[in-house]
Amino acid sequence: MKVLLTHGYFLNEDAAEQRIMKPYAPLGILYISAFLSHHGIDNKIFDTTFSSKEELKKYLIDEKPDVTAFYINLMTKLNVLELIKFIRSTESIKNSKIILGGPEVRYNATDLLEHGSDFVVIGEGEETTLELITKLDLKNENDLKSIKGIGFKDNNGKIIFNEERKLISDIDTLPLPNRREIEMEKYLDAWKKHHGHSSVSVSTMRGCPYTCRWCSRAVYGLTYRRRSPEKVVEELQKIKAEYNPETIWFVDDVFTISHKWLSEFNEELKRNNLKIKYECISRADRMNEEVIKMMKESGCFRVWIGAESGSQRIIDAMDRRVKVEQVREMIKLSRNHEIEAGTFIMLGYPGETEEDIEETITHLKISNPDHFTITLAYPIKGTEFFEEIETNQLGSFDWAKNTDRERDFIRTYPRKYYEFAVRRVVNEVRYHQKKNNRAAGSEVIRLKTKSLAAKAGMWWIRKFK
Repeated sequence: MKVLLTHGYFLNEDAAEQRIMKPYAPLGILYISAFLSHHGIDNKIFDTTFSSKEELKKYLIDEKPDVTAFYINLMTKLNVLELIKFIRSTESIKNSKIILGGPEVRYNATDLLEHGSDFVVIGEGEETTLELITKLDLKNENDLKSIKGIGFKDNNGKIIFNEERKLISDIDTLPLPNRREIEMEKYLDAWKKHHGHSSVSVSTMRGCPYTCRWCSRAVYGLTYRRRSPEKVVEELQKIKAEYNPETIWFVDDVFTISHKWLSEFNEELKRNNLKIKYECISRADRMNEEVIKMMKESGCFRVWIGAESGSQRIIDAMDRRVKVEQVREMIKLSRNHEIEAGTFIMLGYPGETEEDIEETITHLKISNPDHFTITLAYPIKGTEFFEEIETNQLGSFDWAKNTDRERDFIRTYPRKYYEFAVRRVVNEVRYHQKKNNRAAGSEVIRLKTKSLAAKAGMWWIRKFK
């Protein structure tokens, strides 16, 4: 049986992603591939990141896989739907069994089955995918109802959802992701060219026990499962030997959630005389000076500390369970220990006012992070945020033609207002930083002018729209 694993992220088709240019290897697929191989199921990966739809379509026709499994998230949904339609309309491959897994599945499973997929894998994918493919290989499709964690259509066209599968308790048992099946050099080269250093992404944990209302927990839920420091260091040694990247990007939601784990990880690096540079994501309430010192000693050069807003009122509305003062303190403390600090900002959350946005500007000026990113709040189906605004959505939404990023809802101000608000925050904070760093007067004046123009735009939209 020919098994193909792929996804629908095409870097060359996304102008915004090309500007950012931080491509990451598809770890979810790489883990599934390694798990299947470990259990004797041959499989191939078509990594779409540096490829195109046309190349993937040609590959499908040439290879004629018996099973085509797609990883799907909100960014790739429309591309995957197009590829499913292509498979179903192409005579030579129309009978390929299509399996979908990933964060887009749980709350859109019925729609995905109605749009051409044969099976959806809900939740963690390794064990479910292995069992499903094994039974398909044995042509034992009459026993599908015994496979935990899948949805499918029966012979009468009725959609069936089986009992959910328990999550893997010991993720140390998972084989390392199958990076050899993709062209890792392309990722390394892209990072080196655009950021001055090569990078490889690594996952040490699954799940997040925090309850932020806007965050999707569709795959791993409210769990915290961690690979042992020994297994993580083993993977890092392998990566260093095979690819020798200059940095590691830990993709975990909260890298410092366990101080005990971090201490053991640091000691394991020392025991193996392994020196790495890495960046990670954390929460301010899971950091302190001792933790930051451990991070620095273990090789952390950049930490992203979640904030989302500089207004405590909005942070509380998000159920972030953190104090804005903590965030400011940890950003400053990280920088004091020569770790770059980045932070995330979200504008347009329900109830946010212009006063809250100004508090966010003040927060960024006081904390003075090295990096910050800004997004406009959008509701992902299945989150508490989505439930909150579901009856207040604006405009039409065609599930097969739109993604959750395009959902709009009744906000404090019209959507156009927030385009100006983003410009206001970016330029006002950059103005403040440049002024304090004694940058050229023309640069300072330019940033302040853009900030004031954006503020005028906010006023205009608020007043007349």
